[in-house]
Amino acid sequence: MSKTFQTALQPLSFGSFLLPSNKKPLLSYAFLRHSLSLPFSPVYRDVKGELIRTNTRERQKGIALYIDYQIIDVNTCQPVPNVFLDSWHPNSTGVYAGVVACGNGDITDLANAYITYFQNVTFARGITNTDRHGVTFLETNLPGHYTGRTAHIHVLATVNATVAKNGTLVSGHIAHVGQVFFDQDLITKVETNSPYTNTQPLLLNKDDFIFAEEAASTDPVLNYVWLGKKQTDDIFAWITVGIDTQESYDPQAAVFWTKNGGVVNPDTRPGSRNPGGPGSPSGAPPSGFPSGVLTSH
Repeated sequence: MSKTFQTALQPLSFGSFLLPSNKKPLLSYAFLRHSLSLPFSPVYRDVKGELIRTNTRERQKGIALYIDYQIIDVNTCQPVPNVFLDSWHPNSTGVYAGVVACGNGDITDLANAYITYFQNVTFARGITNTDRHGVTFLETNLPGHYTGRTAHIHVLATVNATVAKNGTLVSGHIAHVGQVFFDQDLITKVETNSPYTNTQPLLLNKDDFIFAEEAASTDPVLNYVWLGKKQTDDIFAWITVGIDTQESYDPQAAVFWTKNGGVVNPDTRPGSRNPGGPGSPSGAPPSGFPSGVLTSH
């Protein structure tokens, strides 16, 4: 059992830089909760230095989403600095970068075809690092939906890691695996606008079993504000995620990112699983994968 929580609190900053240096983040200890760890889903170990980054939009179309995460230790109720937080999600049409899978978004999206042949696209995947207040900032696009899941973002927290000269993470351990979600009203409004209008069935939050599992004991929904008056304008969102820094998990990778690009886990049959649902492919990294690199995103 993992002692974790996720809850939406008041925003600490916009991009972490608006928090005055002489002010400590406001914590709401009443929201500290324990919950079962989520089912693992096929994920990445980003090993190329450029993927440790705060902007994962690349050239993807969609509504710009700016997120402040704050990471809190559930045992001490204190912010956790120097956490490397992975965030990954599909693009506006429901397509995951580098994943070939059943139900992976809009099959007419050219990104899907590119993924199928090259496995080398990297949008909406990245690692950010928390500051001394436990806060980290991500600039991305609001994710779209795909078959069988509501809109969500995967998050994974690695503690005690260091960055090697080649920009990859070494050492450390994974202390949290979870997902964050969006208000249903926000999803409903956004889904009426291109490019979010893919033809796959839109699953509501209330019908998503992973959302239900998290919501049973936490508040996994991001707080948000529109940064304009139109429902196609940018969005600023924020959430606090509690982790047990002593916990350690080993989710297995679906695809490995190497110096030569993306490589499918040899024990995972492409097209056989939903990239955002439960379960995790097993198996070791392919031969030649850099040693000393965490390989279990």
